[in-house]
Amino acid sequence: MTKFLAAVAAASMLATTPALAKEPKLTPMELQAIQSREFEVTKAMAFGAVMTVIQDLGYTVESADVTSGFITAASPTENKTGILEAFAGMSSSGNTVMTAFLLELPNQRTRVRLNFVNSKESSTAYGRDSRKDKPILEPAIYNNAWERIDESLFVMGALTDGVLDPETAPAERADPIDRKSTRLNSSHESHL
Repeated sequence: MTKFLAAVAAASMLATTPALAKEPKLTPMELQAIQSREFEVTKAMAFGAVMTVIQDLGYTVESADVTSGFITAASPTENKTGILEAFAGMSSSGNTVMTAFLLELPNQRTRVRLNFVNSKESSTAYGRDSRKDKPILEPAIYNNAWERIDESLFVMGALTDGVLDPETAPAERADPIDRKSTRLNSSHESHL
């Protein structure tokens, strides 16, 4: 039995070794280029947009503070037990943890930095637990988030631009619209 478990462990190590060799090595500046963006909005507006996108992506917000600009969220936990792990009497689960940091800059600009990390927790039948966190460094993941934040900011801007200031709003119409004269008659309604 122990020879079988040793063979399974060796096979799983060989299967994961090539994947580890392919991880890109990014400089701190390259990492910031992927994870950071500046927006021409206030910190409060950027915070609202980031919170909206986090929830739209299915994450649960674990903590959020607009003053510090820090947000922590996590995706739902999924079963990540592989075939070899199951044969070895192990079980694994994991999720993606996301953090955001918003920094207010001069001239109503805000810098947002996102960080996504895959987390995997494993346990054996003998009670041994382990956890592996792996940063997500794929630019496509971050670009998707940036596009969604841009869309959210656009919608928020469109909504706030449409709000009328009572002092600058046009005077009420003196001639209210006559709803009876603008209605289609019943013979036209039946064809629609």
